[in-house]
Amino acid sequence: MMNGRIYLDHNATSPLRPPARAAMMAALTSFGNASSVHAEGRAAYAEVVAARAKVADLVGADSKAVTFTSGATESVALALSPVLEIEGRPFRCDVLMISAVEHPAVRAGGRFAAEEIETIPVDRDGVIDLTVLEAALARHQAAGRRALVSVMAANNETGTIEPLAKIAERVHAAGGLFHTDAVQIAGRVPFDLAVSGADLISISSHKLGGPQGAGALIVRDEAIRVPPMLRGGGQERGRRAGTENVAAIAGFGVAAESAALVVAEETGRLAGLRDRLEEGIRAIAPDTVILGARAPRLPNTTCFAVPGIAAETAVIAFDLEGVAVSAGAACSSGKVGPSEALAAMKVPAEIAKGAVRVSLGWNTVEDDLARFLLVWKRIHSNLAQRRSERAA
Repeated sequence: MMNGRIYLDHNATSPLRPPARAAMMAALTSFGNASSVHAEGRAAYAEVVAARAKVADLVGADSKAVTFTSGATESVALALSPVLEIEGRPFRCDVLMISAVEHPAVRAGGRFAAEEIETIPVDRDGVIDLTVLEAALARHQAAGRRALVSVMAANNETGTIEPLAKIAERVHAAGGLFHTDAVQIAGRVPFDLAVSGADLISISSHKLGGPQGAGALIVRDEAIRVPPMLRGGGQERGRRAGTENVAAIAGFGVAAESAALVVAEETGRLAGLRDRLEEGIRAIAPDTVILGARAPRLPNTTCFAVPGIAAETAVIAFDLEGVAVSAGAACSSGKVGPSEALAAMKVPAEIAKGAVRVSLGWNTVEDDLARFLLVWKRIHSNLAQRRSERAA
């Protein structure tokens, strides 16, 4: 609970963890440039080095493989490059293959041209169709084309977890590279870069309780190099120019460290809370649809809809009652529009337009869910009554 309000929108951004806030405040008292050789500069650089190691540890990577960015969007744009370098040799990818439920940052294609992007369908729970993926990879390989494949680890709307290792196996068999948007999964469930099979991953600070404005691109092997988009002073070992945001990076590192220390415990705790939440939602409205429920999901995410109730109306009603949730539909500049992910899952329009996402996090407790259910019972009753009156 925050200032009397209930915050259940961690997939959008998670509140700053107290240790991350403390690390940022300490960093803000310093003023050295991390590229300077004097004592103040060395102190700032030490903060960046320490944070890099903590972020790497969160996903089982080597700290030298971590490049700090302004966020996951920049990380994705950096990763999705037709030309990379592996062990000092050029490595060209001719086509970018993405799933139909990707975040807009991935759908934008990075540095690939629009005609070089191919979309792979998903099933009704949002899981990528491996048969179609394998056939597409084989088709490109036979034509002498190499693919860079980008599939999110877990969906931001439904929480559906993708079979990363199986995707990686198929991509590598076809001679391609595999990138995953790991923004929603990192710090939510145990995640290991090597086990995932991914060659490159993108993560974000503010999804796991760090500050906004920091993210990272992480590669499985330091031998994989992506051409920089920002060129200048040679920061981040020449991979991303610009003076480092030391305070944000320090907060990111501590948030990653805090999440890593409790991730196994939190996975079970949040899954229990989510299951009880869904049980309560169904008790209030038996015709509730839980989207993606048949697939493996993040333990913190519920996306539900009740036929006849618009998500925008419900979200506003929740907000007026002091509860922060999101529409499951894609949102840009505060305007709710049709969700491309739900459309790709072939969710009927009546259900898709009513999708409400509830996402739990590190500071969510039982009382928050009890309050949510009381509010939802009242909102559902009021909206159902209005619907009946209009029908009459």
